[in-house]
Amino acid sequence: MSRYKYLDTLVLIFVVVLLVSNLVAQKVCRLGPLTISGAELLFPITYIFGDVFTEVYGYQASRRAIWIGFFASALLSAAGAMAVALPADPGWHNQQAFETVFGVVPRFVAASLIAYWTGEFANSFTLAKLKVLTRGRWLWTRTIGSTVVGQAFDTFLVMFISFAGTVSRPTLIRLMLSSYLIKVGYETLATPLTYAGVAWLKRREGVDAFDTRTDFNPFSLRNLSPANEVKTP
Repeated sequence: MSRYKYLDTLVLIFVVVLLVSNLVAQKVCRLGPLTISGAELLFPITYIFGDVFTEVYGYQASRRAIWIGFFASALLSAAGAMAVALPADPGWHNQQAFETVFGVVPRFVAASLIAYWTGEFANSFTLAKLKVLTRGRWLWTRTIGSTVVGQAFDTFLVMFISFAGTVSRPTLIRLMLSSYLIKVGYETLATPLTYAGVAWLKRREGVDAFDTRTDFNPFSLRNLSPANEVKTP
């Protein structure tokens, strides 16, 4: 991983986008007929990054980025809960506002972490397999195809764990469908940008990874059978 020029910077941006998404998720926004979370405007970008990691550098790089993002999100939640629990100074009068932003509900934290972890790995696995199946052709089929799979896992889990039993079944289904369609549509529209970013990185890094001998175990600490890499001019 260390021999790549841009991978660490991309992982850093990926983690920042993920953490900011977690912070703005509590804002409920109204866009025409749609009621969405503030995170839905930013979180889908993490899936674009996941596509880039897997397409350019291979599943191993994506797995590393996913775990870094997972632990960063868990740390943010834990630090927020600790800061809220600490007694406020008598001269500081913003405790309620602070709790609104940084207060954590265990059920929502669990939903967010489980959905993120499952969705990102499903996205990366699907893209890696489709790339081998298509022999590296038709990038759009795997960026959109992996999004369809990954966002299905992510949206179902986060909505079900967060709201099952607290809202009616029709409301829960509407929440799932609207969120899913927005995320998939978002990333579909971003396909030209993904194409440009992938092409630029492959040229600059001089590599194009194919996961033909990859250990796809998400808990593997190292890749015993690394991906094939096709050098690009």
